[in-house]
Amino acid sequence: MNFSIADNIARVRAQIQAACQAAGRAPDSVQLLAVSKTWGPDAVRQAHAAGQTAFGENYIQEAVDKITALRDLPLEWHCIGPIQSNKTRLVAEHFDWVHSVDRLKIAQRLSEQRPPELSPLQVCIQVNIDGGENKSGVSPQELPALAQAVAALPRLQLRGLMTIPEPAETEAQMRAVHAQAKALFEALRQQGLPLDTLSMGMSADMAAAIAEGSTLVRVGTAIFGQR
Repeated sequence: MNFSIADNIARVRAQIQAACQAAGRAPDSVQLLAVSKTWGPDAVRQAHAAGQTAFGENYIQEAVDKITALRDLPLEWHCIGPIQSNKTRLVAEHFDWVHSVDRLKIAQRLSEQRPPELSPLQVCIQVNIDGGENKSGVSPQELPALAQAVAALPRLQLRGLMTIPEPAETEAQMRAVHAQAKALFEALRQQGLPLDTLSMGMSADMAAAIAEGSTLVRVGTAIFGQR
């Protein structure tokens, strides 16, 4: 059976609602970020027509072309992919959110290059929560110092953390890793940082992430299908 993008969004939202209910959380405490990488503007328009306004992109140049083509829609754009130094200006000028800051140099460039007429860039720090060798992200040990430094930069607003853990075989393993991220998040809040966003969970581990406190889940294939 072929489902439309609107059908898929409704199904994912129902899954989020069920996971929130199981965790004793309010359904509106978790935001859905539709990951639209490799999909064209038409797919984003269909998702927007179904009520989706926040979209995540991994590939910066592709995203900028899409953002430009969709200027007529009131969309919120999140950069969720790795950022090289030569791409920070594009990110600073076009995106509303960045989830993938993992070193101070990138944050400083984003701060310097954010146009003054735009609202502050909303930032999450990416944490390599389980030590994956090929993963981006700051180590948990280096996170507190980086978070304090990023929070002090002008034109940026530090909102929270983002994680992409290695695939786990069981629900318990998934929850254990997400619980580690939640603990880091709460530790930073106790240090006085006003964080409110925990970007963790994708299609495969969404329920486990919500059970452990995720406030934003990033879902692509379950909405747009296989490329």
